[in-house]
Amino acid sequence: MSSRRKKCKRQILKFGQNVVRFITGTLSSDSADDEQEQTALRHRPETIDRLLAVTHFTKRELQILYRGFKNECPSGLVNEETFKNIYANFFPHGDSSSYAHFLFQAFDRNQTGSVTFEDFSLGLSALLRGPVEEKLTWVFNLYDINKDGCITKEEMLEIMKAIYDMMGKSIHPRISEDIPRQHTEIFFQKMDKNQDGVITIDEFIECCQKEENIVKSMYIFENAI
Repeated sequence: MSSRRKKCKRQILKFGQNVVRFITGTLSSDSADDEQEQTALRHRPETIDRLLAVTHFTKRELQILYRGFKNECPSGLVNEETFKNIYANFFPHGDSSSYAHFLFQAFDRNQTGSVTFEDFSLGLSALLRGPVEEKLTWVFNLYDINKDGCITKEEMLEIMKAIYDMMGKSIHPRISEDIPRQHTEIFFQKMDKNQDGVITIDEFIECCQKEENIVKSMYIFENAI
């Protein structure tokens, strides 16, 4: 594995660890007692009970997630500006604003402009605990920027550019402007089986499931909470 790929992998792992710390409330505080958790639970118990039925989390895990979410977002809502500010802390050497925008859109299921605890926990449930196909479906939705059910070459290029902008100075040597486009072309050659210029969710999942490295990466944070 090249030094560039190793560096990217370390950055991704660091981001994932920080996301989990943010979610569980340990980004700003490394300890919390059961009384705090029970207070958070009493605040909106119907949310916890409902999510218990539609996520892969246990009740205890949802209590921890809810406590952390309320600690960081007392209003119960996260707007895009706040989301971007939080995300920027994980990648100080690059510009994460574009990628954070796309990630925010993926969490904001109903496109309301705000992410609720329900939005956040459902997304995390898919990413952290869902089977491979559910994880890949969530990632497909991230790449499907206009939410029309397919990924165009332009959409994938936007995501690729956002990823490289986010990594910024942490990538050595510096990449050329053509690299994101080259990577997009490679992905499209693999995924667009019928060569119709778009990638469907079936093509995306089928291709990703054949890539061992992609499947393994889906389980990196399986036991994060």
